[in-house]
Amino acid sequence: MRTRLFFAVILMALSHSFLGQNTFTLSSKDLGGVATSTQEFNGFGCTGSNLSPQLSWVNPPEGTKSFAITMYDPDAPTGSGWWHWVVFDIPVNTKELPTGAGNPKLNLIPSEIIQSITDYGTIGYGGPCPPEDHGLHQYIITVYALKTEKLGLTSTTSPAVVGYYLWNNTIAKASIVSYYQRKK
Repeated sequence: MRTRLFFAVILMALSHSFLGQNTFTLSSKDLGGVATSTQEFNGFGCTGSNLSPQLSWVNPPEGTKSFAITMYDPDAPTGSGWWHWVVFDIPVNTKELPTGAGNPKLNLIPSEIIQSITDYGTIGYGGPCPPEDHGLHQYIITVYALKTEKLGLTSTTSPAVVGYYLWNNTIAKASIVSYYQRKK
């Protein structure tokens, strides 16, 4: 009986240490399962506020030296999706971007953080703006825990090249998926 009790206690301790581990998690106070006109792009026929959502993350894995964030729409009718936001060289001690951080003119983030060009052809956040009556599009916002402090890229680096560097330097990633559609 003592042996069974001993093994039961050990099993519970091991389960708790494995199952109770905190995972790398991304969250937002502004964004839920559906984007709103607050996040919607202002241009290309859209009339939203183009305000990037607040983002925060917890429990980065050991070895993380910096972070990056992307926002991607795989449903865009382009054959390659649409990159809405590309941010990298986020210092390891940064665990949040405030609402509106995607607007470089507002200077809401430290100057060493780089916001790169998007598929809109501009630097910074460009919100959802799917074609009218094209149905729901998913917008995947991902934070990457990276094994390097700097990617060595600039604000004019294309999203595809940034993605290649992210792929080569990612330790872990966490995402939020939000949906948006435009009707006539």
